[in-house]
Amino acid sequence: MSDTVKQFSVRVLKDAPLMEFLAERLKDYSRTQLKSLLSHRQLWLNGELMLTRHDHPLKAGDRVDVRSSKTMRRNQKLEHSQLKVVFEDEHIMVVYKNEGFLTVGTDREKLQTVYHVLNQYMKTFGQDKRIFVVHRLDRETSGLLVFAKSKEVQEALQSNWETLMKERSYTAIVKGQLPEQQGVIKAYLWEDKQLRMHASETDNGGQYAETKYSVMGTKGPYSMVQLWLKTGRKNQIRVHLQSVGCPIVGDKKYGGPASPIKRVCLHAGLLTFKHPMTGQMMHFEWPIPSSFNKLVRVK
Repeated sequence: MSDTVKQFSVRVLKDAPLMEFLAERLKDYSRTQLKSLLSHRQLWLNGELMLTRHDHPLKAGDRVDVRSSKTMRRNQKLEHSQLKVVFEDEHIMVVYKNEGFLTVGTDREKLQTVYHVLNQYMKTFGQDKRIFVVHRLDRETSGLLVFAKSKEVQEALQSNWETLMKERSYTAIVKGQLPEQQGVIKAYLWEDKQLRMHASETDNGGQYAETKYSVMGTKGPYSMVQLWLKTGRKNQIRVHLQSVGCPIVGDKKYGGPASPIKRVCLHAGLLTFKHPMTGQMMHFEWPIPSSFNKLVRVK
């Protein structure tokens, strides 16, 4: 990042969680200051991975870089109840959106969208500034999204998506129990005239899709499941879970039961990808909504 400067580096001498390491090695910093470095995305591991978790495990021999960035302070200018800027540089923007908030406009709604809000935000830095859509989340899904700040970066991300995107993880609360504690759901997905997706175990001309899953915990009629996209199809996770008899709680469109917490229980909480322009590995996590724990609590 052209306007990001490395202030100093600290070598890890023994295995330790990040915050424990910082408290021991940066004794001149208060606990609040250390947390601020983390929340403002100023800590990097070995010059490649942005550190976002206070308990990230460090290994002896690692290097933690403490950086300052002019762009970090710009994030405070966007104030919106449904949206938060997580990271921003001159090429990309990573944001978190609440459930119930559209990524892009529809025939019925043009303004109450992530895309519109971010474009209005960009215009505060010049009339020629705008945002470019890279991927989307369903309206009912909360979670992390990446946007580009130029057509060039948008094309770089979209044309090399499978290579650059290293991990995308979701958390869902589903009805019932999956066939195994861990597995991969495989099916061909196709769309009907009502724009509803369907799954087929055999190739019927639809798009092949794979979703890896791991059961995190079960309580009563519900299970909490972590899911990883191996392909990125429309409504993929929702349709795949329905196809194995475990629809997402609150997802009426795909057979889910009514939600006690008044939302579709699907959350896109983890993104790891290679920056399309700098080549740096970017890692972002957003905690599971606390309301999910009312249905299934896991450690």
